[in-house]
Amino acid sequence: MKKGMLALLVIGACFWAPLQAQELNDVPIAEVLKVAEQGDANVQFYLGWKYDKGEGVAQDDKQAVAWYRKAAEQGLADAQLRLGLKYDDGKGVAKDHKQAVAWYRKAAEQGYADAQLMLGVKYEYGKGVAQDDKQAVAWYRKAAEQGNAMAQVNLSVMYSNGRGVAQDHKQAAAWMRKAAEQGLAEAQFRLGATYADGQDHKQAVAWMRKAAEQGHAKAQYYLCLMYSLGHGVAQDYKLAYVWSSVAAANGLAEAVKQRDTYAGRLLPAALAEAQALAGQYFEQYQPKS
Repeated sequence: MKKGMLALLVIGACFWAPLQAQELNDVPIAEVLKVAEQGDANVQFYLGWKYDKGEGVAQDDKQAVAWYRKAAEQGLADAQLRLGLKYDDGKGVAKDHKQAVAWYRKAAEQGYADAQLMLGVKYEYGKGVAQDDKQAVAWYRKAAEQGNAMAQVNLSVMYSNGRGVAQDHKQAAAWMRKAAEQGLAEAQFRLGATYADGQDHKQAVAWMRKAAEQGHAKAQYYLCLMYSLGHGVAQDYKLAYVWSSVAAANGLAEAVKQRDTYAGRLLPAALAEAQALAGQYFEQYQPKS
């Protein structure tokens, strides 16, 4: 086995995603197992990840849990978060929200933003812990201030609804913008909706388009309405048809009726062009995995 490759494995396994597969192709899983059994927490986490994803080994949630647990008990935050997720999902272990909370908390208290987000979610919905909006806000804020986009969205929603914090629409918009500027489609959609409510249609279209081009079906639907009404853009039933068609193809049921309505407003040649363009957009603007 290449010593340099194993050293790279030991250093790199602590990251949220393990090292790129091509960097580990020369490391036999049996050799990785030997190092993990010697107690190296980073390699234990890496081995858990391999079992979790079925990469290089048969997918096995129970083995993933076992190796995550070994690393988590040594204090590795990545493993603590992953173990919490397993308890949340009931994969490889019986579903147990209290255990999920306990492991999220261990990682969150180490400053791990993803775990802080998950702990905030548990407090917001009262799963595995007493429901507490103030605690939800506190943990969302810790993650949001580290740049976690989903935590920024959740914190924005708490400000918007006045849950766990005084209602403050300016703060809500500010946090949503932070997430949107990171490229999170849900945040871009929500920010676009905020601008639409405030009658700033050009900004609404700009943010809806960003989300729509990431495959966000609701943003695609709202964009079709903007084109239909001529809000923020020139009225264009052809593009209204295109975006409603893409939203419908991406599973949004309410877009089907709109698509059919717009189809009836187009001449046959224009409809054929719109259908062809819709096919191109559908291929191009799929939801991000």
